Amino acid sequence: MRTLRVAGLVEPISHFSDAVVAGKTLYVSGLVATNERGEIVGKGDVVEQTRQIFRNLRRILDAAGAAPSDVAKVTIFMRDVAQRPLINPVRQEFFGEHRPASTLVEVSRLVRDELLLEIEAIAQLPD
Repeated sequence: MRTLRVAGLVEPISHFSDAVVAGKTLYVSGLVATNERGEIVGKGDVVEQTRQIFRNLRRILDAAGAAPSDVAKVTIFMRDVAQRPLINPVRQEFFGEHRPASTLVEVSRLVRDELLLEIEAIAQLPD
């Protein structure tokens, strides 16, 4: 196994890494809508927060040599699942025709109160 720390992502606030490669599988830690300075992007805007999360996911996939089409599973933690229809177009932009397995869970809080969602992913690395 090897851990990944990816340029452009804020330093983890706890004892974890941005992602772990185990064999041909990439496990991406939960991503939130922060920029490289740790500032929340899109306060109060679930669509912009989702875009920032997918920008951060793209950085991790690029660092691992993977693409959105290699993502097998995403888990989305949302403060308000009624906002799900708002984020679907952003997911479609990111994944295109690819449809990874997906789980959506409503949660009462995230690590910072201004965050509206968090997304984790599992990808299969190409040969």
